[in-house]
Amino acid sequence: MQLAAPQLTQHLQRGLRSLYTLHGDEPLLIQEAADAIRLAAKQQGYTERTVHTAAGARFDWSEVLAAGGSLSLFADKQIIEVRIPTGKPGKEGSPAIQQLAQSAQNNDSTLTLFVLPKLDKMTRTGAWFAALESFGVTVQIDSIERRVLPQWIAQRLQALHLCVKAGEEGERTLKFFAERVEGNLLAAHQEMQKLALLLPGNADHPRELSFDEVEAAVLNVARYDVFKLSEAVLAGNQARVQRMLDGLQAEGEATVLVHWALSEDIRTLQRLRSLMDDGKPLPMALQEARVWGLKQKLFERILPRLSSVDAANLLHAAHQVDGIVKGLKQPGWPSDAWVALHQLAMMLCKAVG
Repeated sequence: MQLAAPQLTQHLQRGLRSLYTLHGDEPLLIQEAADAIRLAAKQQGYTERTVHTAAGARFDWSEVLAAGGSLSLFADKQIIEVRIPTGKPGKEGSPAIQQLAQSAQNNDSTLTLFVLPKLDKMTRTGAWFAALESFGVTVQIDSIERRVLPQWIAQRLQALHLCVKAGEEGERTLKFFAERVEGNLLAAHQEMQKLALLLPGNADHPRELSFDEVEAAVLNVARYDVFKLSEAVLAGNQARVQRMLDGLQAEGEATVLVHWALSEDIRTLQRLRSLMDDGKPLPMALQEARVWGLKQKLFERILPRLSSVDAANLLHAAHQVDGIVKGLKQPGWPSDAWVALHQLAMMLCKAVG
């Protein structure tokens, strides 16, 4: 049984199942979902909990299988938690998980909870994951997209009896907050908890936060990755791109990886433009170039107004910056790799904006 993350609370109120699987790449949301399951289990008499971390090829799955069939002298019900950090249970793990999943439906004294990272499509179609889905409840925990992050922050603040001012100042406050915590929801949660301690409100009178108060209190704890950078560049958001590049540089990200992300998008744009110039409709070109999801929507917006000359100029610039990243000098370009990457990113932003 598949369950959307927002449905979990309501599901737990209706009653517990004996097998749950959480999978996703956002530690805070995974932690909160697991806590909700543990709390519901505790309220129903599951007083003992054991945790097994399946890391490495030598992990002994027989211990997990044995735990599912035994109880201590001090507990009538137990929680068995199995964490698989890699999302790959291995050759021995697959049949063990299938056995655990099948036996869980007839075991009212044991609640089994699997905690997994974000899984690719191939893994989700594997026999062991299919067993977890068939005999229990699986919950996919998705990350919070940047565009909805201010709304997510507002909802979290409301739960802490806090709110921002109405109108333009409130929107500016939430935007600032989102910029400070983007890509780091765990730190965002901690910053909101800090605000609740510094500027407490209550259910009857929520504390209204001004922009100055949030600016003074919230630390810059944003974390960025090159894949999100790609989305920001293709959206033509120059301010966000500048901020993300500064953050990646401060975090010590490799310039080669940043250049790869930018040049990969440029090569795709150039290929799509060539296919369209040869007479292929945009949907067919996107399919042939294997472009799907969010990037498909971004490319659909960009390509009708991107000329062949623009695409060729971007590709030439990407080749030049490739040399700079590798230590070569290029006429008309800065010698510093990060400065050159900033210039290339802004060039792409302006071309697609």
